[in-house]
Formats: sequence, C-alpha cells, structure tokens
Amino acid sequence: MDFTLSKEQRDIVRAARKFALGEFPDRALEFDREETFDLDLWRKACELGFVGVFIAPSYGGAGMGFLEHCLINEEFWAVDPGIGQAILSTTFGSELIGLFGSEDQKKMILPQLVSGQAIMGTAITEPDAGSDVTSATTTAAKEGNKWVINGNKMFATNGNIANYILVFCQTDPKNPTRHERYSFILVQTNTPGYTSKKITGKMGIRASDTAEIVLRNVRVPLANLVGKEGEGFHELMAFFNRTRLHICGQAVGLARAALEESIRHTKDRHQFGAPLASFQVTQFKIAEMATWVRAARNLYYEAAWLVDQGKIDHALISMAKWFSAEIAVRCVDEAVQIYGGYGYIDEFKVNRLYRAAKVLEIYEGTKEMEKIIISRTLLR
Repeated sequence: MDFTLSKEQRDIVRAARKFALGEFPDRALEFDREETFDLDLWRKACELGFVGVFIAPSYGGAGMGFLEHCLINEEFWAVDPGIGQAILSTTFGSELIGLFGSEDQKKMILPQLVSGQAIMGTAITEPDAGSDVTSATTTAAKEGNKWVINGNKMFATNGNIANYILVFCQTDPKNPTRHERYSFILVQTNTPGYTSKKITGKMGIRASDTAEIVLRNVRVPLANLVGKEGEGFHELMAFFNRTRLHICGQAVGLARAALEESIRHTKDRHQFGAPLASFQVTQFKIAEMATWVRAARNLYYEAAWLVDQGKIDHALISMAKWFSAEIAVRCVDEAVQIYGGYGYIDEFKVNRLYRAAKVLEIYEGTKEMEKIIISRTLLR
C-alpha cells in the first residue's frame, strides 16, 4: 500500500513545521519551567487553520482527515511536545461530538473550537478508575428536565481552561451489564458545582493543562446527553480509535526530534579527538533510531488512512499506538545517552523530550492495554 503523501498533505506538513519552528523554541523552556501557556499562541494557530482540521466545513473546519491532524501533531511535537499538546488538545472531545453529538451540539460547539473562541476537554479517568473505565463511579441522575452530576475526575485534559467538558458517568448504575451503565454528558464549566484544581509537577508536557475535577450537584439540561443513553462505553471506544492516532503522531514527532538532535550533537561534539559521529557505537544508535521512526510512521499512516476511509482496524490502531510510544521512549533515551551530562539539564531540548515521552505509553490507553487489544483481536 502506497502512503506517499499528497501535495496538499505535504503543504500542511511544511506549514505546520514553519509555524512551530517560528513560534515554539523561544518560549518552550519558559512554559515548561513555569507550567503555563500563552493562549494567544493557540489563537494564532486557530487563525492559521491548524486546529480541528478534521472538523467538517459545515461547522467551520477544513474537512480533512485524522491523518492530517496526525501530521500536524508530528510537526508540532517535533519542535516542542508541551506547546504542541497545549494547542492541539484544545479540541479534545470534539471527536465525540462529531461522531455522536446532536446537530444543535455540533453547531454550538465545533465552530467555536476551530475559530479560537472556545476550548474543549474530557473527564474520563477517576482516582480509582484508569484503564478500567467501567469502574468509574461518577453519576448523572435525572431530576425533572435536568441531569444532576456528582463525582470526582482525575487527569482531565483542559479541566481548568475549557469552556466545555465531556463527562463520562453512570446514568444507569443498576444495569447488570457494566458496559451499558455509562453515558457522556456535556458540561459547561461555568455551571455551578463544577470546580477544578490544576495538577502541577507533571514529568512533562507542562504547558498543557491537566486538572482534578469535582462535580457536586452539577445540573445540566437533559439535551446535554451526547449520543445515546447507555452507549457511553462504546462511544468512548470509538473516540479512542481516533485519539490514539493523535498519540502516534505525537510519538513519531518526539522520536524524530530525538533523532535530529542526536545527529546534530554527534557531528558537533568531539571526544578522544574525533566527532562522536565517527564512532561505530554512535552510528548504530542513529541507524536504529531512524529505523524505529520510519516503522512507527508507516504504522500510523496506514491506521489513520484506514480510519479516514471509514475502516476501523482495532489491532492496527493499537499496534501503531503501542509501538510509536515505545520507540519514542527508546529514541529519546538514546538521545540523552548521546548527550551525556548535557542531556540531564533542562536547558537542552532532549531533556524536555525525555520527560515528555513516558506519558505516550500511558494516556489514551496504556501499552499493556494496547497489547491486550492486539492479542484478543488476533486470537478471537
């Protein structure tokens, strides 16, 4: 199968790379150290059309595919993971709205996300419910014409800065089938009873907002149900089939950056009277990193292309997510080794890459869960 990018896709790559190289490097260290982000940079990315490219033109988007979104992720993360995540995660949850939301929900929310007027996030994980999402205990009960939501959420993307949050909660807690207990409810974050607390001290991607959320008698209209009641688990799995591909683009971008930084450093750095690049042990590291990057990119290209054709290959998506995340960790580990003591200082880019890499093996499905999906699909 030929995955040569089209001219339009190559233009997107070039434009995303130019924007990231022009805007990110001067502020990357500042955002990392201060655990903050300048939303004006996000608005600029919106103006240039980099945000929500997969959203349909009828809702203000470019009507492209998830492959194009992955390509932008790769370019942004190759320059700085924290800023890349902060910008492109502002539509996180729009995939669910696009797939399952009502026409009113789409018209209200999606144009705002693309134009830089609003930010979206999701609240799925709980203090005692991570990979096992059917252990989530947050509830949404019907009272008159309202949902009344109560519960706690952890690691919510954009929980402190979002205008809209999609909350994964039990709407039928007594249903004997666990997978049919859940639904997604849309919550505007200015609703009384919604409170959030910024999670600080993250290992990496510190420019991106992550929150602990408390929902106490949060009342929203029944019309805020996204999709069908009791279908939340299945909607979440469909959501992950898209968002896991985003992670692949992130991982390949990070791994590529580790490779590029290593090549530059080995040419400039001398030991024992010769450049590091002249030593075979270094050459082998570079060769392995380049091969890993190429293999991971081909995996995610194929998986994303199939999704854009309406074909969901669960095993392939999980292969791409697990492998790309693992090679990102491997590549940046080798990069820090090549840098030696300099790689241990946050002033150097490989330090930030190293700290950002590990989350790729955790969020949107741990590598263990991805392997379970792959094996179950093959052995079914």
